[in-house]
Amino acid sequence: MHKKICKWTFRSVCLAALLASSACGTQPPGPTAVPAPAAPVLQASQSAHRIVAGDSLVTITVRRGGPLARMGHDHVVATRQLDGFIDLEQGRTELRFRLDQLTVDEAALREEAGLETQPSVDAIDGTRRNMFSKVLQAQAYPWVLVQAAFEPGRKDMLRAAITLHGVTHEYQVPLQLRADGASVLASGAFVARQTDFGITPFAVFGGALAVKDELELRFAISARR
Repeated sequence: MHKKICKWTFRSVCLAALLASSACGTQPPGPTAVPAPAAPVLQASQSAHRIVAGDSLVTITVRRGGPLARMGHDHVVATRQLDGFIDLEQGRTELRFRLDQLTVDEAALREEAGLETQPSVDAIDGTRRNMFSKVLQAQAYPWVLVQAAFEPGRKDMLRAAITLHGVTHEYQVPLQLRADGASVLASGAFVARQTDFGITPFAVFGGALAVKDELELRFAISARR
């Protein structure tokens, strides 16, 4: 009998404490939302030409590798959602874009890259999931930032610092530039490596089917005043 009384007394105390905490608004707090990383700040002068997103394009060709490479696909990822400027007077440019706005394996871009096959919708979806969540960790590092300047005395070569996955790496980038006062067209191509940014290339079957470290980048940037 004594044990039953103690049991009911303990339950009553717990219930009273729960009701009291509810009434006073002191319930345990829920999970705290993690704010999304802010966009990189771009600092353009008044003389700069602004990049026109819809008229500009960056493509990245990702090649397959490993002994079972024939079982996989090469891929083309791309973005037209570019924000930034080209400043000819200061000899520099800055641009940014979001990883989650990259497209994967647009048919026309695959053809331009010389890729003859077209992956299925399921294969493209799988590539997108693996690329953005497992490899690039796009939720934690959503932005790519490019800050570049002309090599001294040259307008056909850029010294470009690219920030991706929380790491900044510098490249020399050959450049073709056309400017007529109101508009600027800049284009070029170069090779970067995933490991330059601390990224481990995606692989399965113990590396028998893998993504090559090298990334083939091409850009055609249109900017206007």
